[in-house]
Amino acid sequence: MTVAHRVKWCANWVNGSTAVGLLVARIGRAHIATGPRGLYLAGGYRLGFPVAGAFTIGNVVVSKDDWDQLHLNDADLITHEEQHSWQYVVCGGLPFLPLYAVALGWSWLRTGDFASRNVFERNAGLVMGGYRERPVRSLGAGLRSMLPRGSAA
Repeated sequence: MTVAHRVKWCANWVNGSTAVGLLVARIGRAHIATGPRGLYLAGGYRLGFPVAGAFTIGNVVVSKDDWDQLHLNDADLITHEEQHSWQYVVCGGLPFLPLYAVALGWSWLRTGDFASRNVFERNAGLVMGGYRERPVRSLGAGLRSMLPRGSAA
């Protein structure tokens, strides 16, 4: 690990996010292994939430898939998820989670997609995370999409 990776590793332990990530992985009955650059790779996650191919809490990258068979060969996905581990450092740990939720909502309002305008996903690299960029829609269109079907606007 480089000095920067060691700093990230320590910061995410101190801010509690890595400990929470390991707890979430254990609750989801994932198998945890050490990964590159101070990451922990938790594969075989069995809970249905969050709905994602992979997600990161602190330095813990969790996937429903087996890292040995699938993602260790996917350097882009690991690089993308590692960027999220840096975001935990910048956000001071677990405050990342509500900030990420707000970014999800903003992206959905602007594009109908949870990633396209999510500042955290854009910073981590949309394509590396397996996302497509969708066009921006007007705020009015986004707000109208929240109305029940058949409602007059």
